[in-house]
Amino acid sequence: MLNRIVLIGRLTRDPELRYTPNGIAVANFSLAVDRSYTNQQGERETDFINIVVWRKLAETCANYLGKGRLVAVDGSLQVRSYETQEGQRRTVAEVVAENVRFLDKPKDASDVLEPAGGDNDPMNEIPF
Repeated sequence: MLNRIVLIGRLTRDPELRYTPNGIAVANFSLAVDRSYTNQQGERETDFINIVVWRKLAETCANYLGKGRLVAVDGSLQVRSYETQEGQRRTVAEVVAENVRFLDKPKDASDVLEPAGGDNDPMNEIPF
């Protein structure tokens, strides 16, 4: 069986970084991804897809990405359900990213600090 998703899009908001009770980093952001075809009015529609990243990749995304940045995400689709405080059942589909590639540079490149260790170019692919 295969569960693989590859997306290219722009962040709709800055990543939100938090930590689990065990201290594991997790970040969430949303990507705006244009569809490959146009509608009856000749316009491309856009899908807004929730992305989840874990551990060091979550911290890196939170430190270097912001609203409007162009990224490629490689991961798998996860569907989960939960119950609201009002007792309603909700289902959420999201992509759990294994790799994130930064496809553009920040508008103000001086805002980018060198990542700790390894390759000094944060624009390179960052493995999970």
